[in-house]
Amino acid sequence: MEDCFRSKQGLCFLLILCVTDILCVSIHYSVPEEKKSGSLVANVLKDLKLGIGEFSARKAQLVSKSSKEYFHLDTNSGNLLINEKIDREALCGQTERCVLQSEIVLQNPLELYTIEIKVEDVNDNAPRFSKNVFQLEIPEIVPPNTKFPLESAQDVDLGENSIQNYTLSPNAHFKLGIESKKDGGKSVDLILDKLLDREKQPNFELTFIAVDGGIPQRTGTVQIQINVLDNNDNFPQFIQSEYRARLKENSPQDTLLSKVEARDLDSGSNAQITYSFHRVPEKIRDLFHVHEKTGEITVLGEIDYETETSYEMNIRATDGGGLSGYCNVLVEVEDVNDNAPEVSVISLTNIIKEDSPLNTVIALFSITDKDSGDNGKTMCSVPMNLPFGLTTSKNNYYQLMIQSPLDREIVPEYNVTITAVDRGSPRLTSTRIIYVQVSDVNDNTPVFEKSLFEMRLQENNIPGLLMGSVHAIDLDMEQNGKVTYSLLPGNISGSPAASYISVNSETGNVYALRSLDYEKIKDFRVTVRATDGGIPPLSSDVVVQVMVTDENDNAPFFLYPLQNSTPLCNELLPKMSEADYLITKVVAVDGDSGQNSWLSYELLKATDPGLFSIGAQNGEVKTRRPLTERDSSKQRLVIAVRDNGVPPQTSTAMLNVLLVDGFSDPYLKVVDVRQQNPEDEGTLTMYLVICLASVSFVFLLCIIAFVGIKMCKKDNGSSFIVAPPHFPPARPDIPENCTDSQSGSLSRNYQYDVCLTGGSLSSEFRFLRPLIPVFSVADPNILVSDKMSSDSQDLPNCVENASKEQVREFLKLFSVLDNQVIGRAFSLVITDI
Repeated sequence: MEDCFRSKQGLCFLLILCVTDILCVSIHYSVPEEKKSGSLVANVLKDLKLGIGEFSARKAQLVSKSSKEYFHLDTNSGNLLINEKIDREALCGQTERCVLQSEIVLQNPLELYTIEIKVEDVNDNAPRFSKNVFQLEIPEIVPPNTKFPLESAQDVDLGENSIQNYTLSPNAHFKLGIESKKDGGKSVDLILDKLLDREKQPNFELTFIAVDGGIPQRTGTVQIQINVLDNNDNFPQFIQSEYRARLKENSPQDTLLSKVEARDLDSGSNAQITYSFHRVPEKIRDLFHVHEKTGEITVLGEIDYETETSYEMNIRATDGGGLSGYCNVLVEVEDVNDNAPEVSVISLTNIIKEDSPLNTVIALFSITDKDSGDNGKTMCSVPMNLPFGLTTSKNNYYQLMIQSPLDREIVPEYNVTITAVDRGSPRLTSTRIIYVQVSDVNDNTPVFEKSLFEMRLQENNIPGLLMGSVHAIDLDMEQNGKVTYSLLPGNISGSPAASYISVNSETGNVYALRSLDYEKIKDFRVTVRATDGGIPPLSSDVVVQVMVTDENDNAPFFLYPLQNSTPLCNELLPKMSEADYLITKVVAVDGDSGQNSWLSYELLKATDPGLFSIGAQNGEVKTRRPLTERDSSKQRLVIAVRDNGVPPQTSTAMLNVLLVDGFSDPYLKVVDVRQQNPEDEGTLTMYLVICLASVSFVFLLCIIAFVGIKMCKKDNGSSFIVAPPHFPPARPDIPENCTDSQSGSLSRNYQYDVCLTGGSLSSEFRFLRPLIPVFSVADPNILVSDKMSSDSQDLPNCVENASKEQVREFLKLFSVLDNQVIGRAFSLVITDI
């Protein structure tokens, strides 16, 4: 690919069975540094020979082992792209092999693909010197071929892109000596080629050039200024040519690393030695400091084992005459447990169903520790009281799996704390909390609050009356926990249960659909089903027992004596009976139950109340006292029976008691009770006649008073013409010679004096007086027995012996006659007015 410098080292598959069903494959790629973001590295999908869309279906994820995400995986196409520009020098420094590791994680089943991407160096850095000017002081007596070490240039690039050669500007006294070192670097010495003569040329200025081998080629230059000194014949000498020291990482500043010492056999100023770094990179100068007088090397910057495990530095000792001696200092950094383990979650399923099978993977994560040795070894755990466990694999991968069944109704969610601990001293710990929510499945049936619901309903209820409610609880949530109620098919007294009661599907309220009768249905049972809204739906049933309570809606009914259309019962009572003589027993029943059916008897009315008594509980009719000759031979009893309901119901029965001399046949007389007029009816009729007569009489007096007042007002100064009044002819059906004056009606024959004023149409009564005040009115249709017709003397006796129909005819006739008289009086008054 153009400008990609992609060089596949080979698609190498290393098949390692990490754990059961986990496949580990290693793939190698290379990519040049400084490539733009979005540049293609490789098509992983094609190289792994996987199907198109398999990355998306299996939730492929690219997990970087470094702190930054330098690459991005397109799960649709399978292309591995550069996510961020890579600087190899910043990433790996002078390490020749710069590799970025990532892993592609596929699920269902779990597969791991390790990707190693080698970052190739490009010539993007020029050689650099630590100073712009190098100053050297060389005595004039120095013999030819004497070497003066020069500080090498630094090029962070590697290989051909690093420094390949040095050049020196042309001159007559100096030349360069270049040697290759074991680490691949080059050491440069300035070699004296010809004796110096201070008197001829006291100083020199040379150009020192470092050249790399990259394309395009880059260079770095520095000026060398040489001062020729007078005679100084002894060089400083270090006690040791190489010093070794060990230093723990994170050592504080000014920590003493080592002390170098050099000696000079000269005296005076030529024996005064100063120490300095020689040919060291800039990072050494940032991390360490050498004291120029004492030679003590101390810590200046932050020492990190994870960044660099060892350092090498050159120390130069220079005397006052300009001569120098050199030594090497090797520093080995010791690791300390200063990095806690890091938990990196690769994939996570936050929501899991409560019926998920065991060993279902919830999360896949890895643990890394930047420390080394035991400090970098880690252990991982989750709380033991949770239904989750960990399984391990190589490369410090862990799977969080379900170890015991879940129940959302008990615990709806979990906060799983993953604890990672290293084995360093002291041990460092890090935690990662994973939130797991348990989703609901329809695994709980609705549960009723009771195993049996009892409801009471009073008979004669209103249709649609609320009897009660049933309630079931479903521990599931949302639609799985929504309960609906229904009435199961059944029969009540041969009719469908749905015609008697109804159940509200939402609330569970139970309603009565018809009015019930306790005497027909005392109780019944129906079955109500509660069904949830899950798929498939779950249900449970409960029995509802409805007990109908009695209401006092039935009046007592007499079994004896019967009160339907049958003739009245006649009981015989011997006249010789003594007190407490049992005449008969009244029997009644009540269709209600309980206290509504408790009956009590009472003697409501009797011809002679003092003669009879009745048992309140047993209904026995007895005599209170012995009979006498004055007791009527026909006694009528009105017996009432009352129940104990609220309000009480009452029924009455009539019983005729006939007083006889004995129970033998000669003494029994057949008596037609129906032809006997009751005394209470005769008395009531008499009261009605008296009331009617009184009202008519008062009304007539008012008319007479009104007419008299009018006549008195017009009596003075008026001329009167006396004219006989004209009345309608008398009714032929009313006899003229009736002498019954106690009939309650007015007399038929009157004589009136009428005074009329001359020339006027108005007239007034002057005098109103009955001439024949006594008359009688009789109805020829009234049937009276032959025995009583001849002996009748007054109206009360006639009424007493007449039948009911005769009394009604008599009252009707009386009303007609009375209205005629009153009407004629009114006509005269109105005419006069």
